[in-house]
Amino acid sequence: MDNAMVSMAAEMKSIRTEIASFHTRALGLEQRVSKVEACASSFQNRDQELLFLHSKLTDLEDRSRRDNVRFIGFPENIEGEDLHRFLRDTLPRLTDTVFEPPLEFQRAHRPGPWRTGTDARPRRIIACILLYSSPYTGPSTYTESTCPRPLSARRTHN
Repeated sequence: MDNAMVSMAAEMKSIRTEIASFHTRALGLEQRVSKVEACASSFQNRDQELLFLHSKLTDLEDRSRRDNVRFIGFPENIEGEDLHRFLRDTLPRLTDTVFEPPLEFQRAHRPGPWRTGTDARPRRIIACILLYSSPYTGPSTYTESTCPRPLSARRTHN
């Protein structure tokens, strides 16, 4: 019986050691699961933040495009070296409006490559008016019937 008790005590000790080992491994796994859950939560928060920032960027890009004014019909190189100055001087004359303070442009350019040939249409001018004194109350489109020159100006959304 003594041998049986010693053998049983050894088995019990072995089982306790295995249980302690399993307990240690279970604690390690619980810590890993907690870290993975925290990372998953962080990724979800960052994903939501990324979606928010993407929608904000899209909104800002759309607003930037809506601020553009497109001028059609100005011959190529009529503006000379300074397109900003040309628009600042020409627009008040075309619209019979006095702008105080004078118009300021954030940007103005002719997009696209030069068009060659005698029958090539001039490129449009796209400008973003940065500073103007009062809301413009004239027509939203100038055409030959409303403007002494065959020019047109429209707000553009593209």
